[in-house]
Order: sequence, then structure tokens, then C-alpha cells
Amino acid sequence: MTAPDAGRGIGTRITGTDGSPQGSFRILHVSTGNVCRSPITERLTRHALADRLGDPSWGGLIVESAGTWGHEGAPMEANAEAVLADFGADASGFVGRELLDDHVIRADLVLTATRDHRAQVISMGHSAGLRTFTLKEFTRLVRAIDPATLPPLDDGVVARARALVRAAAALRGWLLAPTAEADEVYDPYGAPLPFFRSVGDEINEALDPVVTALTGVPART
Repeated sequence: MTAPDAGRGIGTRITGTDGSPQGSFRILHVSTGNVCRSPITERLTRHALADRLGDPSWGGLIVESAGTWGHEGAPMEANAEAVLADFGADASGFVGRELLDDHVIRADLVLTATRDHRAQVISMGHSAGLRTFTLKEFTRLVRAIDPATLPPLDDGVVARARALVRAAAALRGWLLAPTAEADEVYDPYGAPLPFFRSVGDEINEALDPVVTALTGVPART
């Protein structure tokens, strides 16, 4: 197990544990096998960021994924690739990973498919509680944040991302889910393509306000 940075908090690092500069911000998507939900979420996030920013490097954001029972080295499911193709997102080069301590330590924001995944990430320690949310939980919180309270776009996407996570963490105890199921993205593993597509639509809908808040740019109509 790799020790976390001393004094780890939200957006307080000057450099990452991997030596990445202050100008980067790492988003980690987590599901179970890292072959369905989290690969879809990872690649849809990258696609949306590049589309909004016109920047193939995603404005300094690093977007990746892993699984709590990850199929290390496995490709994503064929139906997950088909879903990404529907959105015009790139599925190439994906390799599944098992979630490790180092992934959590390096992440500035962890977005999970379900509450169980969130609990597993937080149980790993590394001060993960303040920066770990289910995807739909984070979406709900982001919708309640006034964009005018975030740093201006001239300060860069990374500064905006750090402020967004701090604001969402502060709201969490005040803005609860209407039902427990409201924060879940259910596993399509083994399901037919239409169910995968419904999950892809669900993920894309949840990501839209998050990417808008991060970039300050709404989706193209």
C-alpha cells in the first residue's frame, strides 16, 4: 500500500503523487468489473470534454477508470463499445484495471456507479470520503451549485474542477437523494444491447451537467 500525501485534502496538492503538475486534475470512474459502466463513463467524459473545450487533452483533466473487482487487462464489453460508437466516442485502447490504493490516492475526484462502490472506495482510506461520490449523487449536487460561485474560465478548468468538488462536498449533507435507488447506475453486464444503450443514455444524461459545470460550456444542440 502506498502512503497518501501528507495533509491530503480537496485541491490542496501542488503536485500529484505521480509527479503530475498542479495544472492537472484526475477523475477516476469506478464500477465493478471495469468492462461496462466505468469504461462507458470514462470515454463519454473524455468525449464530452474534448467536444466542449476543443482540446484533445481535456483542459488538463485526466480521466480514467478501474473496477472494485476489475478484470485486469481485459477489453471492455463489445456492447459497451457499441454504446460509445452511438455517441461518437472513442473506445480504442481501453484496458481493464483492478482498483488499487494508488488509484484512489492519485484521484482528485472519484465517481462511482453505485453506493456500494462509493463505500468500498471510502473504506480504502486515503481521505477519500470528501472527494468520492456516486455519479448521480455528484450530478445532483452540481445542479445545486451556482456557476457564478466557481472560478472564472480564465483561471482554467483545473481550478474550476477543484472548486466544484469542494462545493459539492459541502452540500452533500444538505441535499439528499429522493430515494436510495436515485444514486445507482445498474450493471448491464451480460444484458442485451438495448439495455446497454439505456445505461449509456443514463450515464450521458448524468454527465452532461457535470461537464457543463467543469467547462462552463453547455452541450451543443
